[in-house]
Amino acid sequence: MDRRNFLKTAAGTGVLAATGGLAMPALSQGAAAKTLRFVPQANLANFDPIWGTQYVVRNAALLVWDTLYGIDDKFQPKRQMTEGEEVSADGLTWTFKLRSGLKFHDGTPVLAKDVVASLIRWSARDPMGLMIRAIQNEITAVDDRTFKWVLKQPYPKMLFALAKNNSPCTFIMPERIAKTDPFTQITEYVGSGPMKFLRSEWVPGAKAVFEKFADYAPREEAPSWLSGGKKMLLDRVEWVIIPDAATAAAALQSGEVDWWETALSDLVPVLKGHKDINVDIGDPLGNIGAFRMNHLHPPFNNLKVRQAVLTALNQEDYMRAIVGDDDKLWKPMASFFTPGTPLYTEEGGEMLKMKNVAAAKKLLAESGYKDEPVICVVAQDMAATKSMGDVTAELLKSIGMKVEFVATDWGTVGARRAQKTPPSQGGWSMFHTWHAGADCVNPASYTAIRANGDKAWFGWPDVPDVEKEVTNWFNAKDLAEEKAVMGRLNKAAVQNVVYAPTGFYLGYQAWRKNVQGVTSGPFPVFWGVSKA
Repeated sequence: MDRRNFLKTAAGTGVLAATGGLAMPALSQGAAAKTLRFVPQANLANFDPIWGTQYVVRNAALLVWDTLYGIDDKFQPKRQMTEGEEVSADGLTWTFKLRSGLKFHDGTPVLAKDVVASLIRWSARDPMGLMIRAIQNEITAVDDRTFKWVLKQPYPKMLFALAKNNSPCTFIMPERIAKTDPFTQITEYVGSGPMKFLRSEWVPGAKAVFEKFADYAPREEAPSWLSGGKKMLLDRVEWVIIPDAATAAAALQSGEVDWWETALSDLVPVLKGHKDINVDIGDPLGNIGAFRMNHLHPPFNNLKVRQAVLTALNQEDYMRAIVGDDDKLWKPMASFFTPGTPLYTEEGGEMLKMKNVAAAKKLLAESGYKDEPVICVVAQDMAATKSMGDVTAELLKSIGMKVEFVATDWGTVGARRAQKTPPSQGGWSMFHTWHAGADCVNPASYTAIRANGDKAWFGWPDVPDVEKEVTNWFNAKDLAEEKAVMGRLNKAAVQNVVYAPTGFYLGYQAWRKNVQGVTSGPFPVFWGVSKA
């Protein structure tokens, strides 16, 4: 019996609810009301939100570190750590002033020099940061609360770059930590956000704990995504790592945990039938599944090999493996962009519709493929990546490729995908991930669409035609021009196979009914959440 049928059978017979309890300490009634136990999408194996781009790290970092600006649910940047900003008439000098009274968790004040060091580290890793870095004259602290960024040419999307929610965000750290090489992980986790990270209680693979920061001063505005007042109503948030979906569902039903970020669709019927549990779509903007190839080494440094994969790929196979039989939860997409958003386009996307194994075999033969093994590094502790990996192994074999399947965990994938060594020397050929729909509405915050070689995201595609259209989009003067550019960009990304989109899908979250304030969005929002 396969995983999906087993889970459905178990749910129908009540086996899940009877699963043995987790070994967690009991809480007093008062402490229980102020402690939220949360099951995240994956293990928090590392905790440097600039060094890596995993969503699980970003989500934890949103509790610990604050940002200068925050994007709201209308994709508009709003002031967060800043009190105000001025831009010169020629658009070349941006001057920012911090809010008064900002403190780090170690009790020291947040100063402009901390911000400057943090932005220097961020801009070395982030695509928009790299764009700013390429046109900057200097970034300096003027006084304790003021800093300025002087450019060689205008950058109209500066505030969006500082506010965006996709990784890496502009998390502000103390200067001593921010001076860590951006390609080396930090080892001290001190921020100025609404919660402190309790490193002494961190057990990778088991739990991560956050405690309310008493000196955090939230803004007065209503919260919306990363903007507004981040008012913590909880004293403590415990992340409980439960890779097995059946165990997570059982823990939620028994009340041992309060909120499950990524409730498996197979288990949703039994969760919906539980009188004490709410279930809803986690993010209405959904996710784009991704088959990410390494462009530096054989076999995927060969364009025809990448095109062979895209020609054979059937998105329905991937989507049904992830979400099952519910057609409302997924849709095919001949595109790299989020369906249903204003700039969505399928121009040039014909290859994503072919699903033609015979044509793929012909392309592979023409490519000169030398039977190099494809090192498929697949995280088994997340249902989506495991499901996609199983489909990919069969897909590659069907077109005549040799597969070496490396079953591992998401933390290991995150570390291994950063290596540029050849696959035969501990590197990789491909991995699976997903991109939040909120990150893929346009090129501004879409790290994975960039194709600027060594500065690109893992896989390091080098496609000048893609980069030219990204630049054209930033320079577009109106919506019509943006749409035209997006069509050309999508066509170039498909033809050159920057990566392989495996389809668009929605996912569920589930929480106990005594938890109030849970919202939907591209990341879990803990501020404003309370527990009876």
